[in-house]
Amino acid sequence: MAGKGREIKPHIGIFGRRNLGKSSLINRLAGQDIAIVSDVPGTTTDPVKKSMEIPGIGAVVLVDTAGIDDSGELGAKRIQKSLETLKIIDLALLLVSANTFGREEEDLVRKFRESDTPFFVIHHKSDLLPLDPGFRDSLEETYHTRVLDFSSRTAADTAPIVALMKELIPESAYTPGQLVGDLIRYGDVVLLITPIDIEAPEGRMILPQVQVIRDVLDHDGIAVVCKEREVDAFFRKMQPRPALVITDSQVFPKADASIPREIPLTSFSIVLARQKGDFSNYLKGTPAISRLNDGDKVLILESCTHHVSCDDIGRVKIPRWMSNFTGKKLHFDVVAGLSELPGDLAAYALVVQCGGCMITRKQLMNRIRQAVKLGIPVTNYGMAIAYMHGIYHRAIAPFTGEQPPQPDYL
Repeated sequence: MAGKGREIKPHIGIFGRRNLGKSSLINRLAGQDIAIVSDVPGTTTDPVKKSMEIPGIGAVVLVDTAGIDDSGELGAKRIQKSLETLKIIDLALLLVSANTFGREEEDLVRKFRESDTPFFVIHHKSDLLPLDPGFRDSLEETYHTRVLDFSSRTAADTAPIVALMKELIPESAYTPGQLVGDLIRYGDVVLLITPIDIEAPEGRMILPQVQVIRDVLDHDGIAVVCKEREVDAFFRKMQPRPALVITDSQVFPKADASIPREIPLTSFSIVLARQKGDFSNYLKGTPAISRLNDGDKVLILESCTHHVSCDDIGRVKIPRWMSNFTGKKLHFDVVAGLSELPGDLAAYALVVQCGGCMITRKQLMNRIRQAVKLGIPVTNYGMAIAYMHGIYHRAIAPFTGEQPPQPDYL
């Protein structure tokens, strides 16, 4: 199944055995027939996504999955596809019926916990057999979750389910963290340095730049945009001076030289790293660049797929800068989009994650979760670039509160 990609909104997965009415429940929640309903077990073969609006949460994506008790070689592949959706699911609804909870459900709950996916249980088809209070109490005590009794055929409304969804879905799934709003005050000028080069999309700006402009405006700031060649002209002609400067990571050295030391400077990639990445582990992992040795393997994670240019940031520039900075013979691997990570992840000495502008925090955190568990240092494009150009402490200072060191020439 494809990842969220451009669908950056909460994903809610419906899980359970075959013929438990998962598709019927989705139709009730959506208020329309969007999933095929049949009495034949296994009608849903692959995960199916459908967008809808939930009051109090907003736009969400419901994901209808295949039965977790599917059989045969093909059934095993369907189950695996359903389990792969946990990489993008923000909340899971586990359907059971007839007061039955077996090995399949126990295995699924274990996978919910491994992926840090909140969930609750719906005892479905209650019109055929109501929920037994003892069964409900046992599940709630054992799995520390909630159990609702529901029938898509006879229930008057879905309000109890929606209320519990609103209660359990992580707030970060539908309320993204601030980008720069907490760093500026009313009327502050924020200067955005945006190179227009071979990697810039024709006729438009890249998503992080647009997101930052919107965040500045949402917090009553004034966004000023220029290319790196016009920065010096801006400071000669414009007043007041900016309260913050955000640059494309690729022109960090130019920005560092042009922006007065008293003005905070960071990059779009670092701003995104704080909003949706594992910022604390990035801070710990970035200095590991200096500890790389000959023969070390570095994994670069691009979270979107794009046309690769001759001077691509992830595939060309970062490997070149890192090799030059360390003076070591390093081996680089790149994984694009949401493709599977290498099975021998422990063989890597460093993981470098892009800003992740096209994916959700859940997806991004899942990308680097295993590396963190294995103790592999992780960093971010912008933080790595700043580190390799000697301006790391200045670039993270707006977020850590530390005073960046003065350059030796001052």
